[in-house]
Amino acid sequence: MAATKLRAGLVGLGMMGRHHARVLGSLDGVDLVAVSDPMGDPHGVAGARAVLASVHELIKVGVDYAMVAAPTAFHEELALALAEAGVHALIEKPLAVDTPAAQRITAAFAAKGLVGAVGHIERYNPALQKLREKLDAGDLGEVYQIITRRQGPFPARIADVGVVKDLATHDIDLTAWVARSAFATVSARTTHKSGRPHEDMVAAIGELKNGIITNHLVNWLTPFKERLTMVTGERGTLVADTLTADLTFYANASVLTEWDSVAAFRGVSEGDVVRYAFAKPEPLRVEHEAFRDAVLGLPGAAERIVTMEQGLATVAVAEAMLESSRTKETITL
Repeated sequence: MAATKLRAGLVGLGMMGRHHARVLGSLDGVDLVAVSDPMGDPHGVAGARAVLASVHELIKVGVDYAMVAAPTAFHEELALALAEAGVHALIEKPLAVDTPAAQRITAAFAAKGLVGAVGHIERYNPALQKLREKLDAGDLGEVYQIITRRQGPFPARIADVGVVKDLATHDIDLTAWVARSAFATVSARTTHKSGRPHEDMVAAIGELKNGIITNHLVNWLTPFKERLTMVTGERGTLVADTLTADLTFYANASVLTEWDSVAAFRGVSEGDVVRYAFAKPEPLRVEHEAFRDAVLGLPGAAERIVTMEQGLATVAVAEAMLESSRTKETITL
């Protein structure tokens, strides 16, 4: 770690901002020197720091990097101001409200040679980290399908986007990440049941460029919380529960049959069930550690962050879901 601490700033002190403030305020090698939010500090997380009214005031304080935890509608304005000032930035997901805005942000950081990342927190969930490790090791053999279910009641904090850009972006990003393959096509249907202008439920199917098929159920209309990722392959199924950070393997026993009429069918059978034991660090802290290390240019750190290019791709898939819902057609990315 560098002898001199990195000077960090935080933009946005709402529901997510309060958690970022806690982590940044205790992160090794980092000094949280400034916070800003035109709405003040409702959760009292600023401590002795002055609550600045704008990102421009925060920039004047002098920061090496900033965490942007403001509503999505303000991401482009804030990100472009930080890029112009030469400040590295970690921006909460989704990167922007639409693809053109995400492209402008990505281009601005690339032009300045800055480290830019997107806060897709699920990538850092221990269960998904372990799942990806198992896939990379070939534990499932050929992967056939990835299913995600992200369901629960409506969170009052969300006002500017629907369930696709707020929640489904988690599943879009984590699916492409664990499979190491981008989306090729997507088809989706949405509903509006809660009286809000934005969609509150989506059912989507897709195919990745490597041939894996995907299925995603996301909504704000379920009276219980569910956060599951299920990956099925030739050797069984891995199920990650990101609420509990548990990972379970259901093995395909592949018992040979002596029944002639079905002997040629390459089916599956129930085998052993294993729930893995592994360390479970807080995902938000791991995310901030990865970004800090990327700003410092430490070896391997750039591979541990969600790049703005990846965040841009996720926004494009989310928009394709919404377009598919409107047109009732499958969209090719």
